[in-house]
Amino acid sequence: NSRRRIIAVDFGMKRNIARQLATLGHVDVVPAQSTAADILAMEPDGVFLSNGPGDPEMAPYAVESIRGLLGAVPVFGICLGHQLLARAIGAATVKLPFGHHGANHPVKNLLTERIEITSQNHNFAVSADSLSGIATMTHVNLNDGVCEGLAVTGANAYSVQHHPEAGPGPHESAYLFEQFHARMK
Repeated sequence: NSRRRIIAVDFGMKRNIARQLATLGHVDVVPAQSTAADILAMEPDGVFLSNGPGDPEMAPYAVESIRGLLGAVPVFGICLGHQLLARAIGAATVKLPFGHHGANHPVKNLLTERIEITSQNHNFAVSADSLSGIATMTHVNLNDGVCEGLAVTGANAYSVQHHPEAGPGPHESAYLFEQFHARMK
């Protein structure tokens, strides 16, 4: 595979994510507190925003860093990374009444009209109503209508709420890593 340089920002990243990213190129994992300047100085071909626990509102340092990356490099986020990307573009996040946990959550890809069976583990979500004019919702949870994915308007950045790297687990969303690879070309 290509030797693209991927910077993975670790907000609580699982090992399987690093394995998935390593199939796309060389991966450097950096701490959550890394600044945009620190990351861009490493001359990445793409930046990955990892999953992790907690309330995205409690990580303003990450939101600021992500703002500095937008437009400079392709960005792909999952789970907490999805929520932080949304906050970086001015969208809101909300606490879910019960959260989404476990496997077998049906998610519709609004771009392809395909249904994906996903693995999830989060208590917060992106408010779909807050995306107007700044991002397009790309995926929706079929159980409750929660925003499961977005593409940032005017930037090479996208994210999903669920875990496309889940292993063992559903693999319908594995194509998201290939999309990240294509965006880095």
